[in-house]
Amino acid sequence: MIDEAVLDFAPGSLMLLNAILAVVMFSIAIDLRLRDFQVLLQAPRALIAGLVSQFLVLPALTFLMVLALQPRASVALGLMLVAACPGGNISNFITYRAGGNAALSVSMTAIATVAAIVMTPLNIAFWGSLYPPSAAILRVTHIDPVQVAITVGFMLVLPLVLGVALNTYRPQVAARLRRPLQWLSMGIFVAFIVIALAANWAQFLAYAGAIAGLVILHNALAMAGGYATATVARLSPYDRRAVTIETGIQNSGLGLVLIFGFFGGLGGMAVVAAFWGIWHAISGIALAAVWGRTEARR
Repeated sequence: MIDEAVLDFAPGSLMLLNAILAVVMFSIAIDLRLRDFQVLLQAPRALIAGLVSQFLVLPALTFLMVLALQPRASVALGLMLVAACPGGNISNFITYRAGGNAALSVSMTAIATVAAIVMTPLNIAFWGSLYPPSAAILRVTHIDPVQVAITVGFMLVLPLVLGVALNTYRPQVAARLRRPLQWLSMGIFVAFIVIALAANWAQFLAYAGAIAGLVILHNALAMAGGYATATVARLSPYDRRAVTIETGIQNSGLGLVLIFGFFGGLGGMAVVAAFWGIWHAISGIALAAVWGRTEARR
């Protein structure tokens, strides 16, 4: 049964995944300068709408979906954990291809990453405890929110600070590193996930079919929630595209780190995060192909 299944992931592999995600975050951060945050603070409505969509609307929609469909405990907790993560690293590229506000997307990723130190463990603990089957897993695992915060901080926030500092004080170096580092980090990340899944391929295939529909529905809810939040906030279509994609592209790599680091590689959770990592790229690129045909009003 999927709630008892455990995927094999060596401690050394987990450390390597942490390092890869840090490099990915650094490659995003060297696009940012301190003044980018200052501009957003002067006109914060789009940023606030994006963070509300990311950390309040999506977890709430996820909980309602879990209540309605009653999935297995580990699958439900996997969906909640993915919803609690900040935006994924490919959201900036997809927003650009969709003709949305890429600068807003990059800043949302950065600020959501910092906020994730508090919001990710808080959302996992809060929403997970409201669904009795997933609450039972949380009681057994005794997840420590402080340790989750430390993991997020070292893996995501430290590279973010270093990247912003490099782009602010050594922009020529950042400019030379930016494009090759982004492609290299993404290639390494995808290759690592493929290799990690290969070691558990039989289990992944055994459970992926049952989970695929839930992940596709969950991702659609995330996109719809982002679009609805941006519409209610009366954002321009240009900003609305960024908020929609940022909400629908989750940092499933961080989700995998947390699952293997704190939940022992619990099968349902790991398959959810792994399938999310595949599907959100497909849905995001498809949405970008549709939106990219027309220019968004700013």
